[in-house]
Amino acid sequence: MQDWRKHRLTGERARPITLILVDGVSWLLAIFAGLMLRFDFSIFRIQVLSTVQVALVVLVSQLIFGYLLWLYRSRYKTGSFDEVKTLVAVVTAVLVPSWFAGLYIGYGHGIPRTALIIAAPIAFSIMGFARYIWRIKHERKLKPGKSATRTLIYGAGYAGEQTVNHLLTDAAADSLPVGFIDDDPRARNRTVRGVKVLGTIEQLREIAAETDARSLMVCIGDADAALLRRVSDLASAAGLKVMVMPTLSQILSGASKISDLREISIEDLIGRVPVRLDAGSIKGYLAGKRVLVTGAGGSIGAELCRQLTKFGVGELIMLDRDETALQDVQISIHGNGLLETRDIVLADIRDPQALASVFAQRRPEVVFHAAALKHVSTLEKYPEEAWKTNVLGTLNVLQAAQAHNIETFVNISTDKAANPTSALGHSKRVAEKLTAFTGANSQMRCISVRFGNVLGSRGSMLPTFNKLIAAGLPLTITHPEATRFFMTIPEACQLVMQAGAIGQSGEVLILDMGEPVKIIDIARRMIAQSGKNIELVYTGLRQGEKLHEELIGTGESNERPYHPKISHARVDVLDPVNLDHDEWFERLRAHSVEVV
Repeated sequence: MQDWRKHRLTGERARPITLILVDGVSWLLAIFAGLMLRFDFSIFRIQVLSTVQVALVVLVSQLIFGYLLWLYRSRYKTGSFDEVKTLVAVVTAVLVPSWFAGLYIGYGHGIPRTALIIAAPIAFSIMGFARYIWRIKHERKLKPGKSATRTLIYGAGYAGEQTVNHLLTDAAADSLPVGFIDDDPRARNRTVRGVKVLGTIEQLREIAAETDARSLMVCIGDADAALLRRVSDLASAAGLKVMVMPTLSQILSGASKISDLREISIEDLIGRVPVRLDAGSIKGYLAGKRVLVTGAGGSIGAELCRQLTKFGVGELIMLDRDETALQDVQISIHGNGLLETRDIVLADIRDPQALASVFAQRRPEVVFHAAALKHVSTLEKYPEEAWKTNVLGTLNVLQAAQAHNIETFVNISTDKAANPTSALGHSKRVAEKLTAFTGANSQMRCISVRFGNVLGSRGSMLPTFNKLIAAGLPLTITHPEATRFFMTIPEACQLVMQAGAIGQSGEVLILDMGEPVKIIDIARRMIAQSGKNIELVYTGLRQGEKLHEELIGTGESNERPYHPKISHARVDVLDPVNLDHDEWFERLRAHSVEVV
């Protein structure tokens, strides 16, 4: 390894010297060619002494300007576009003193004034061609070896081109691109570094057989779950392993690079909803502000905290009643779990006095209210807990925020609140109405954000299925036709922050979660990926559960005036003085909730 490094360093030091020699020879050949062209190829008309004197001026000028403009100081990659631009500047600069030298030395001594003007583009062409050969020779050494997996690239756009460029210049890469797949007819004849567009995704099986490919890389940054499911099915039929790149938002935010490819996951197939953020509008209401997140130890709250740190908040206040969950999120953000810093607040939203104290001491300016109980079946059995946390807890946070002149309040709701049929849905519907009332009767901008199932949250479907599959136990499915909306936690949190920037007080903002997915399809994909023989068991819909979830309730609008992924709706307001525990339970009993 040290010998290789020594050889590489020696090569890097030798490169400027080589380039100086190449450029010097290029000028000599160009001056000779310019004189020959000017003298109609009569070599005897060339005056040697004058030509040598002018050539010395050219060579010294090339060395000086090349050094001053960093051409010979290893700033540019050999053969790169940046180096070519610099080479143009150097040749142009050299031409000026050289022309005057030719005029002074050569006028009347056999050097026409136009000879150097002819020589300059010839010299540039020779220098550029030499650098191109250098680059090709160097990159051939970096091409992955025969052991690399032959790979097709789906998407011949910018991301696909960058991926091919990366793979073909990395000798350690384990993938060798052998062709592009692209559905755009305009890309049919495109070629990048010798890698051609071979056809469309529908021709994948035939192309894979022709190229002997073993994997497929999806290089489309805004590929959604529906597209990835289609690609995955076609790739499986062709015997190809599928790799995906990060979403476009992750790339633009700097969280990931185009080259960060990985194997496709079940989350990609059901919950990938590409999001394009208006970072300016988000920073507009978050930058420099004191931001409090309730339920900061939960799946949504923790991810919100992690993402908020990227938007320059002045102070992040993470509130939860679970100290272990707070420690986990602190570790994920700061790399330690000391639990002694000001950003950690241990409190319960059911305790109005504790909340009042926290708001009085910390004076937050923006609040994201993510604390909630969320499991349908549990709350059907214990609806009183839904009332205490989701209804009264939300009211406590709203009242504390209103008392301390909060600027923006974002209530995290759920699709269960649209045409509710469960204790969870009814409790979150009331929370939306209380939020709308507070926004209408205060200076605080109060909005609710509603979305469906998030993948990977504690106790959610995917982790549960994974545990059952790992144990070899049957997967329990409520109904073969049951569908749900899914979104990954990071994408949901991105849209929550975006909603906070564009929502008007009293609105419910509804996140577009793509097309609903059959739970049975997810279960079958997960079983297929595991390679195990897992049984499927149907249990029937549970109390309060819907066959198909809804995001938008009856009578609610689906207008999207600001962001293509966010709908704006209005809900009725509910004055807290009219909040009636018994009446709420009567509505639940109408849905046959079993109260324990």
